[in-house]
Amino acid sequence: MMDHSQSHLDGAEFLTAETKGLGEPHGPAMLGQTAEKSYQGNTAVQRSIPYFQDWREAASLIKTYGLANLDQSLVEFERNLSAKGATVLWARDAAEANRHVLEIVREHNVRRVVKAKSMVSEEIELGHVFESVGVHSRETDLGEYIVQLNQQRPPHIVTPAIHLSAADVGRLFTEKLGEPYTEEHAKLTDIARRHLREEYLQADLGVSGCNFGIADTGTLVIVENEGNAGLSTAAPPVHVALIGIEKVLPGIRYLPQFLNLLARSGTGQKLTTYTHLIHGPAPGKKLYVILLDNGRTNVLADPRAWRALHCIRCGLCLNSCPVYRRAGGWAYGWTYMGPIGAILTPHLVGLKEAGKLPFASSLCGACGEVCPVKVDIPHQLVHLRHRAVNEPSPMNSLSERLLWRVWAFFMAGPLRYKLMFTGVRIGVRLSKFLPWHPGKLGAWTRGRALPEVPKGSFRGWWKKQKS
Repeated sequence: MMDHSQSHLDGAEFLTAETKGLGEPHGPAMLGQTAEKSYQGNTAVQRSIPYFQDWREAASLIKTYGLANLDQSLVEFERNLSAKGATVLWARDAAEANRHVLEIVREHNVRRVVKAKSMVSEEIELGHVFESVGVHSRETDLGEYIVQLNQQRPPHIVTPAIHLSAADVGRLFTEKLGEPYTEEHAKLTDIARRHLREEYLQADLGVSGCNFGIADTGTLVIVENEGNAGLSTAAPPVHVALIGIEKVLPGIRYLPQFLNLLARSGTGQKLTTYTHLIHGPAPGKKLYVILLDNGRTNVLADPRAWRALHCIRCGLCLNSCPVYRRAGGWAYGWTYMGPIGAILTPHLVGLKEAGKLPFASSLCGACGEVCPVKVDIPHQLVHLRHRAVNEPSPMNSLSERLLWRVWAFFMAGPLRYKLMFTGVRIGVRLSKFLPWHPGKLGAWTRGRALPEVPKGSFRGWWKKQKS
């Protein structure tokens, strides 16, 4: 069992010897199967709606308008929330967001925390922050609860335990919770429910994410299917909501458009089971809202990349991606994985740390075709590849430049090309007698066999056919 509990704030370690899935015969089989099943189901739901493409276009235009006026919307959002008694805090980066949380912990003498699903909390490694100061923190989303017990990071944005079977979860609950083994879904859910109920009752603080913020009403919108977010935000006396600045919409009238798209694209439902609209703190309770930048303004500043901020975190681009299905979420090395992670992470942590991620794609275009808010992911991957080879990044190292110069030299003429592939044929034949895991290529070559080299070349065969 791989331990993914360590901090990954420094960015992506891609294509290393520890990369899970790439060329490794022991990749998580359940992940690919479940992703394919979700993709087929969710796209079938999309196709069943004759005006779904109109919904996509409308949502894309709303997000474009919202991002163009984000500065005004954020100020309005803060003003309206503050007027209702909420405390709004701004965070430039993960470190500042965590400082805000720790100040709240100290002020309210927090010892126990329940946390609803939040990708922003994963992004700032909040669970590790709580652990570092001796605060007990428990994930309450079923999938997040499972991976927390398993000491792993979520490999998927929407379904954190996508890589595990019911049998895996049954064994985990037996090992960690002392429960009798079962593979029945209803019984597994009941076990989790019983253990989590006590967490809600004892919690001093509840943490949540926020799917959308509404500027003109000062409203937090949280969508979920399990009821855990409602309990996490309502049961404790203090609620901290984490929200990326790009999630703020200008007006409440735009919300139905995104609720229609998010559920259908994320889980194949018409609407999630619960849609919470929080207009301010409940009587006698405290509400803190932390607005996080953490590199989002870098995305906004790039005229060819800012549409990545349209993303509503439905996860459908992951399910459609052949690379993600094979490699899994951990291979991307950071919070956001799959196609959306490949275009967001280089902006959020920098090209020096994550410049390899845009190359983790076949450019098949499936992600762009299914995105409900029309993020142009394939074009952004190409744009970031261009940046990665022209700016300081792992793809612009001396060895990388030298390799491509050598390749360009041999591809520039027929005699050079012939010479190169003569050398390749000789090298492949000799590789049978030599170790074949050179450096970083090892992540690709383990589990693979080199092809048999034909006796003659294609050029020789073609010349013979013409004669």
